[in-house]
Amino acid sequence: MKLVDEYIIKQPELYREMLLHVISIVERAIPETQLLFKWGIPYFYYKKQPFCYLAPNHKKEFLDIGFARGFELKENQEFLIGEKRNTVKSLRYYSLEEIDNQVLVAVIEEALTLY
Repeated sequence: MKLVDEYIIKQPELYREMLLHVISIVERAIPETQLLFKWGIPYFYYKKQPFCYLAPNHKKEFLDIGFARGFELKENQEFLIGEKRNTVKSLRYYSLEEIDNQVLVAVIEEALTLY
């Protein structure tokens, strides 16, 4: 079993459900991505470059979907969080029901144009 799979399986149900959902959305939107275990979290790579990471925050109870070149994104700014980060912007979700697939796919598709 891969490290990334072990990491996901060991997550509490709330995070595991969100992780699996987001992974399926990303893989459908960009089949060429590769999901790796980098810096202690699941990280999608596209064209051998960091694309987006999936970071559960157990203390604050959310899943952060951070886009490596997030500050270059122009659309959906009302949904993207920068928070004292120089390059990454993220979508943040507190529950599976809160995930807006249309926004997630739109951000993924725009981020894809940066590569």
